[in-house]
Amino acid sequence: MNQLIQNLVDGLGRGSIYALLALGIAVIFGVMHLVNFAHGELITVGGYLAYWMFSNGSSWYVVAPAVIVCAVVVSVIIEQVAFRWVRGAEDFTMLLTSFGVHFVVEAIFLMYVSASVKSFNRPTWIARTFSIGSVSIEVFDMIVIVVTLVVLGLTALVLQRTMFGLALRAAAEDFDTARLMGIKSDRVIRGAFILSGLLAGIAGVFWLMRAGATSPGAGTTPMLKGVLAALIGGLGSLKGAVLGGFALGLAEVLLRSNLPGSVASLTDGVVFALIALLFIFRPQGLITVSHAERV
Repeated sequence: MNQLIQNLVDGLGRGSIYALLALGIAVIFGVMHLVNFAHGELITVGGYLAYWMFSNGSSWYVVAPAVIVCAVVVSVIIEQVAFRWVRGAEDFTMLLTSFGVHFVVEAIFLMYVSASVKSFNRPTWIARTFSIGSVSIEVFDMIVIVVTLVVLGLTALVLQRTMFGLALRAAAEDFDTARLMGIKSDRVIRGAFILSGLLAGIAGVFWLMRAGATSPGAGTTPMLKGVLAALIGGLGSLKGAVLGGFALGLAEVLLRSNLPGSVASLTDGVVFALIALLFIFRPQGLITVSHAERV
């Protein structure tokens, strides 16, 4: 029983980061019908900013907000430089554009910075634990879970109680009708990328804290996890993205803990097999979305 509780806490900690990444991807998909494979580059750029700041004597108290701001700025820049010019194009064209941004950013760091991994100090408290009965819980996991729940609550509040949230939800339902009702497409899309960048930045801070390093391909794994979580929950569903993130995190931890030692390293492969089965029997994901129109 204690081991199960331990695994649930670990899984929720891991799944919280996936939920933030998946929610950012789902927000963009809702308004543009685009699976943004460049989403992970926000973490890559933030990682190099963190490395540069640590090299100049900064602490995590300064680096963390800087990484979040960097993710928002880079997200807006990517939308303006790349995605703005392919609005209204075929889905495949926008998909190729997102892949193009991903590879271009990675190539820039490979050519002009370094192909080697850049390490920096992790927070001193990241490995600390506290006990509840006989269960040992990492402080990092609890902080991630609490911060994620607060962020998700604030995001839900923004989406439900503000004009921007109303416009974003209307655009996700039917962009053409929303635009006829006076909603400005540029403003909604820019706001969606700002929100997506903010969520990626918060997730990126926790990802970088755990990793303690960055590289040109540092954003690939979190991007893939976010996309998978969004697919599991049902593309176009914000609630589904969050649910998919937690489900993916729990699945990884529970499988790694319960699989025999000889095959524990194949956890990712088993997770992918389970996801494939999910798509066979429920291709729409955990939550069904009626439709999601793009610009």
